[in-house]
Amino acid sequence: MTVVLKLGGSVVTEKDTPDTVDGPALADAADAIAASGVDDLVLVHGGGSFGHPHAAAYGVSRTDGTREATAIREIHGAMRTLNDAVCDALCERGVSAVPHHPHSAGVRDADGTLSLSVDAVAAKRDEGFVPVLHGDVVTHVGAGATVVSGDELVVALADGLDAERVGVCSTVSGVLDDEGAVIPAIENYADVERYLGGSDDTDVTGGMAAKVRALLGLRAPASVFGPDAVGDFLDGETPGTVIR
Repeated sequence: MTVVLKLGGSVVTEKDTPDTVDGPALADAADAIAASGVDDLVLVHGGGSFGHPHAAAYGVSRTDGTREATAIREIHGAMRTLNDAVCDALCERGVSAVPHHPHSAGVRDADGTLSLSVDAVAAKRDEGFVPVLHGDVVTHVGAGATVVSGDELVVALADGLDAERVGVCSTVSGVLDDEGAVIPAIENYADVERYLGGSDDTDVTGGMAAKVRALLGLRAPASVFGPDAVGDFLDGETPGTVIR
């Protein structure tokens, strides 16, 4: 049973301090993953204070591209550094985490549609590794290179690997209404559109609104939850907001 789990960039980094890992938060998430013993886990993490500020500095987003090699290398390099930190934290706890960089595995066509080869991810999973992907820059036909978000990767992986469960860990305990209460379930974007806004921090990938839109397109049920519920999700529960 393939499980796809995303750790939001705002969970594992200090979003208001560029290029800074949130050590205690990453340790807690890694502890929960190590304790779960989930087989066939595929992990994705966001960019947080590593990817987003660098992308914003060059004006690169999911739709606005760059042909500057320096920009591409800087954004990708920042994300590789964060990916190393995530993999290190997991390996220190006995999880066989290995990097898988979307920059070399994905491409957007001229319409912006992402294609991500999942064969290598599946092979790593089948060999007992935990592939760890991340938000990145990918070649975009006609636009140079654009950002691919962790949420897009979650969708591509969930569909391509026929995942049975999908979890997205955010800094909040679920998708919240205008009174700060967790919305138990979402089946239609229009029903919650009024509650969703962008991120308060530098985010070039669309915040919670983009997250919900992406997850509604999945075949597998998805849950959005806070850091304290990573273990619950991996144990088979559906914490936070269920999106289906």
